[in-house]
Amino acid sequence: MHFKLIIVMAEDNRTDAILDAARKAGATGATVLNQARGEGLKPSKTFFGLSLESQRDVVLLLVEEHMSRCILETIARVGHFDDVPGTGIAFQIDVEDAVGVGFQINQLSQTLGDEI
Repeated sequence: MHFKLIIVMAEDNRTDAILDAARKAGATGATVLNQARGEGLKPSKTFFGLSLESQRDVVLLLVEEHMSRCILETIARVGHFDDVPGTGIAFQIDVEDAVGVGFQINQLSQTLGDEI
């Protein structure tokens, strides 16, 4: 079984919706890192040294490769990443090997059957 790591950087008020949508699309779990800070094309505005930008969350999802594109597209749609500038970004990278995912492999084997 091969995996992809989907990395999502999104506004913190969109994280719960993104997690729910990813799970419905087939993700079996996620790790959320809170209070990240990002900067896009334009530098963030400050007021007496305090950032006026909203906080970001980084979401890490280890998903089976056959499901990864569907999950990635679902995240982009729910997060409105292509509709509103600065709302977030998501991308996937190949995972060479993973440990600690035996239970997920059993669940995915039953769900995906012949696809994997």
